[in-house]
Amino acid sequence: MKTFLYFRRAARLLLLPFVQGAEEVLVGGQAVIEGVMMRSPHAFAVAVRKPSGAIAVSQRSLSRPSEKHPWLKLPFLRGLGVLGQAMALGMRALRYSSQEAFNESETGVAEKQTGKAEAGNWLLWLNLILSLGFFIVFYKFLPLYAATWISRHAALHNFIMFNLADGIIRLVLFLGLLIALAQAKEMKRVFEYHGAEHKVVWAFEKTGRMDLQEARQATRFHPRCGTSFLLVVMVIALVVYLFIPFQAFLWKLVTRILLLPVIAGASYEFIRYAAKSQGWVWRCASQPGLWLQRVTTREPDDSQLETAIKALESAMELEKARGGELVVA
Repeated sequence: MKTFLYFRRAARLLLLPFVQGAEEVLVGGQAVIEGVMMRSPHAFAVAVRKPSGAIAVSQRSLSRPSEKHPWLKLPFLRGLGVLGQAMALGMRALRYSSQEAFNESETGVAEKQTGKAEAGNWLLWLNLILSLGFFIVFYKFLPLYAATWISRHAALHNFIMFNLADGIIRLVLFLGLLIALAQAKEMKRVFEYHGAEHKVVWAFEKTGRMDLQEARQATRFHPRCGTSFLLVVMVIALVVYLFIPFQAFLWKLVTRILLLPVIAGASYEFIRYAAKSQGWVWRCASQPGLWLQRVTTREPDDSQLETAIKALESAMELEKARGGELVVA
């Protein structure tokens, strides 16, 4: 009888994430080049500090993926819709920020030539393709190759131990790369804007205000940061790979690549449930990400906070108006 009760409770815990309604995300964002992108449920805005010191802002209304395609409300699929939209918005935000942050000459004259803009679009797509290729090689091929080499030389034939070694190597590579990138001067600026984004979002969520004084007092560590999601992805990947029956290296690699959407969807459902529960599951899921934010965020200065505030103000302004695209420079 006790065994049955434990099984029923475990099954209920596993099913809860998949029977809850769609969540209402208030605000969120990401750091970009010399600026911040902020989004609300139906709008997003990018604020960029130009070389002249002025803040350039781009605003645009948007719809949730599930509002355009009802089938994206289904479990697992809704996560892919949200992540796909986040990637698209991130690309647009980075393109805009790169144009505004670097398009002024030493005399302050803006360079906005059509040819350069088109070249920027191609470079952005090329960067996305290269980034995906790097992700597959660095986080899929290398850990699998290293785990295979270790299993041959250390007689590591246990399937669970093999996948555990694969997961640990992947995590070490991720943390090592992140720490190495954090030492670059350019990344330090990005991490400062990342901290500004977190502090402004915290201030707004706690007080409903978007002012410099509240943002200064807020913490730069936020539990909904994407670093928590990445860590959850790695843990869930470790579990999913236990069910891959192939022994050949090539088929292991192919299935790891093909299972990326499944792992991303499952990770989204876990984070979503943990965030809504606000209980021990949420604390356990968010704590590693909070620790990692000591690397991925830095304390911003007032000018960076002002840029993040401008981005959030612009997004909320358009959220209220729902009036399409507006660009202010």
